[in-house]
Amino acid sequence: MDIVLMLLGFVFLVVGGEFLVRASVALSLKLNISKMVIGLTVVSFATSLPELLVSLNAALNGSPSIAINNVIGSNIANIGLVLGITVLLGTIHVDKTFYKFNWPALMIFSFVFYYFLSNDNKLDAIEGTVLFLSLLLFIAFSIKQSMGTDTDDSVENLTMSSNFKIIIWLIIGGVSLYFGAKWLVDSAVVIAQKMGVSEAVISVSVIAVGTSIPELAASVIAIIRKEKAISLGNLIGSNIFNIGSVLGLTSLVKPIMVDDPEILSRDSIWMLVFAGLLLPLTLIFKRDEIKKFEGLILVFLYGVFIYSVFF
Repeated sequence: MDIVLMLLGFVFLVVGGEFLVRASVALSLKLNISKMVIGLTVVSFATSLPELLVSLNAALNGSPSIAINNVIGSNIANIGLVLGITVLLGTIHVDKTFYKFNWPALMIFSFVFYYFLSNDNKLDAIEGTVLFLSLLLFIAFSIKQSMGTDTDDSVENLTMSSNFKIIIWLIIGGVSLYFGAKWLVDSAVVIAQKMGVSEAVISVSVIAVGTSIPELAASVIAIIRKEKAISLGNLIGSNIFNIGSVLGLTSLVKPIMVDDPEILSRDSIWMLVFAGLLLPLTLIFKRDEIKKFEGLILVFLYGVFIYSVFF
């Protein structure tokens, strides 16, 4: 029964993420927000909601390892698995904003998060406030940078969506995400106990992949529609949102303790490595592009990470 609930949790997260992304993008296009900002903020927040609900649920139910490693594992999966699979489907072109702002912001958030954890083995309300306020600054700067950027005709069908349809999408997405997150966390804890592995292992692998499915869906759909700005911006923004909003807000509700040493000695290091890899991958082989070969590297390294977690 626990496996059935976990699978249902995955399904509901996929459905909820898809409807929420669709509603968020449609609403943003109606407000004439640019594609890059939609990717960095609106889509990123919508696709980060599964992580937020899972982490809040885990923290409130006394499973801090799931709350933290859900975000760490999701950030790793977003780059290693989601970006890897996305560029296997098509080349992603990188603009100057990535080098000047987006990637440096991701590294700053990642290192600050690691420092907060390693400093005293917990994430408290003050640190959560710093992360969340930093996220608000990131959003404000992203919007300011994109002023005057136009959306294009390939997303016009979402622009024409009625307000009623957007509201229905939001309701379906919100309800699906709530139940998906609850069933996924509850069943994962029971399965981890039965398998004799830690909650940290389950959360950094199985749960993290589950909560990254909306990012995968959004990125694949974006690249198929040739909306590559949304695809890359979504992944970078989602990782920043995971740290700033998911852990920031969760620690404001309840301080998150590090109760598994490998969260700091292994999992957090892998998160920093994957974030740092983004820069050389855009420069070494062909400047300003991430192509299939780089995708293979990312997917391979993600496989190495999963192997290290279980074996």
